[in-house]
Amino acid sequence: MKIIIIGGVAGGATAAARLRRLDENAEIVLFERSGFISYANCGLPYYVGGVIEDGEELSLQTPEAFYKRFRIVVKVRHEVKKIDRAEKKVIVADLENGVTFSENYDKLILSPGARPLVPQYYKAGERTFTLRTVEDALKIREFTDRNAPKSALVLGGGFIGLEMAENLQERGIRVTIVQRGGHLLNTVDEDIASFIHAEFRRRGVELLLNADVTDIAERDGKVFTAVKDRGEIPTDMAVLAIGVVPESSLAKEAGLRLGVKGAVAVNDRMQTSDPDIYAVGDAVETEYFVTGEKAVVSLAGPANKQGRVAADNICGVGSRYGGPQGSSVIKLFGLTAATTGLNEKAARAAGYDFEKVVLSPSSHAGYYPGAKVMTMKVLYERKTLKLLGAEIVGREGVDKRIDVLATAMRAGMKADELKELDLAYAPPYSSAKDPVNMAGFMIENIEKGLVKQFHYEDLASLRKRGDVVLLDTRTAGEYRRAHAEGFINIPLDDLRGRLDELDKGKTVFIMCQSGVRSYVAARILSQNGFDCYHFSGGYRLYESIFADKAAAEEAYPCGMEK
Repeated sequence: MKIIIIGGVAGGATAAARLRRLDENAEIVLFERSGFISYANCGLPYYVGGVIEDGEELSLQTPEAFYKRFRIVVKVRHEVKKIDRAEKKVIVADLENGVTFSENYDKLILSPGARPLVPQYYKAGERTFTLRTVEDALKIREFTDRNAPKSALVLGGGFIGLEMAENLQERGIRVTIVQRGGHLLNTVDEDIASFIHAEFRRRGVELLLNADVTDIAERDGKVFTAVKDRGEIPTDMAVLAIGVVPESSLAKEAGLRLGVKGAVAVNDRMQTSDPDIYAVGDAVETEYFVTGEKAVVSLAGPANKQGRVAADNICGVGSRYGGPQGSSVIKLFGLTAATTGLNEKAARAAGYDFEKVVLSPSSHAGYYPGAKVMTMKVLYERKTLKLLGAEIVGREGVDKRIDVLATAMRAGMKADELKELDLAYAPPYSSAKDPVNMAGFMIENIEKGLVKQFHYEDLASLRKRGDVVLLDTRTAGEYRRAHAEGFINIPLDDLRGRLDELDKGKTVFIMCQSGVRSYVAARILSQNGFDCYHFSGGYRLYESIFADKAAAEEAYPCGMEK
């Protein structure tokens, strides 16, 4: 059996290695358009920033090493130009010498990945870059080393954009991020994003949100980025990172069925509409685990799993791919942000009637030195208690909790069952009641009617009502330092003795620093005849969102006048 693989990064390289482990006698040929195989896309920004010093470290394998271990023929700088399904052959161009030839196959695996999304006005230049391949990273690193730019613009606030901004800023380059939407990192909601915005601003990165770029042009040794209604931003370089689109042109020309976003449609065996052709990675449409809907999820983890599944089915093992749920994590200076499943926007778009809990637990036991606060949001469907998604941002312990939550979702656990998880505890690592357990306790309390909650988005309407009391249960000192508009202060420890100061004819909406004291206050008040709600996430969350909105209204990037 002869198997040809088109694309040698995550999915393609994994498929190739798995094929050999399953079939020692198969003839396997891998074509890769770039000069590298099995390279770490996710590591490219860190090479630009100098965290990864040697560019050779970006490649997990070389063609020579791959052949030596697996007896797989790897041909880099070879581009497959056409798939002839009738003849079961591919037409290949050797990019080094311009020679074109054909290669027959019994089975074919497509792993072409995705290409950077570029606007119509984009023109490649000496100072304007995209980042997708090792060659791209080498080019940017060479430019920054040679020219020592003082300023840079990053267009796009997704994973690559934020990682590039961090690494350029860490090199002493003043960075402005221009984002079309209202917040960075669209895998999280704007409340969680507010913590990310604060960290970037604290590190000196300028944020220009809700910005519509109309042109990018190089002249006079500068890059000028034109923003609608806001003028031009001059910088020494620019990196475009506004997203990617599936590289599915080969599949389309071959007449294979395409799906959402023009991605290659596959079944759960990674088989295309042609039974002898499989497809994996960023170029394919799969069934999203949470909703069951078709989706394109461009992440390395799913790509590697899909490559393995494709190889298994070619060799008769019979694996099936269960679909991605979008679990991700990203380092953002001193912060870590992580998600799994749906955020609020996506849950709403999918038609779910959902509830959320927001908590601010410590990364480990508070009495053990060095504990850091994180902010965690968990979404679940009201009717079924199905876990829909989670978002976490913090300085420590984020990756551990998102993996637990992702596992719980995969296992089909109900939201209130999070309280049952038996998680490892020692003071340097966690609390006796782990943050994941705490989320389960909170959900249980809500579902059993022991507490009702309200959120930041409810505050504007509440302040206009005359039938409510807004109550801050933090200490008098905390209240004096800062508090939300319209809230009166009765510290929790004084509440039982001051119940007569509250009107039982009015609904009481309670806030504290993290949500713990407001919950206790709600239990006191509800058992004393009050109708009450507590603020999910606490004043800490309120303050972050409020400050972010204020900063967004006042912030202007370098080179622009208010």
